[in-house]
Amino acid sequence: MFSGMSNHSIDAKGRIVLPAKFREELGESFYLARGFGNRCVQVLSKEQFDAISAKIMALPADKAMALQYVFTATAVEVVPNAQGRVIIPQTLREFASLEGDALVIGMNTRLEIWSKEQFDSFMNSQNDVIGEALSLLTL
Repeated sequence: MFSGMSNHSIDAKGRIVLPAKFREELGESFYLARGFGNRCVQVLSKEQFDAISAKIMALPADKAMALQYVFTATAVEVVPNAQGRVIIPQTLREFASLEGDALVIGMNTRLEIWSKEQFDSFMNSQNDVIGEALSLLTL
């Protein structure tokens, strides 16, 4: 399970260093893909990517095709280099407005990479939803 949030930078070549504890859990290779409904990049283990892909393929054909365009077609398998860096493809960087400062966020079964500005804007838009969700949560 992934949890936590850390600040990272994306270099001029589009590379980011993912925390070692996350890389260990992701495995030797893993996938980067567009976020679902958010302007971020998802980081998924091969097992998680395969599980989501199987669920997509089980949907009605028109729904499966739509999700394949935004998930499968944008996904790329990556292998970290010796320094733990992975290259985020230009199309994914553009989609998520990633350059310079980025946040790597643990989201239980996956990671998300956000631009700091996009994440701050998203979180500000979620205040009502967070309040409603907390009211449903019994601790």
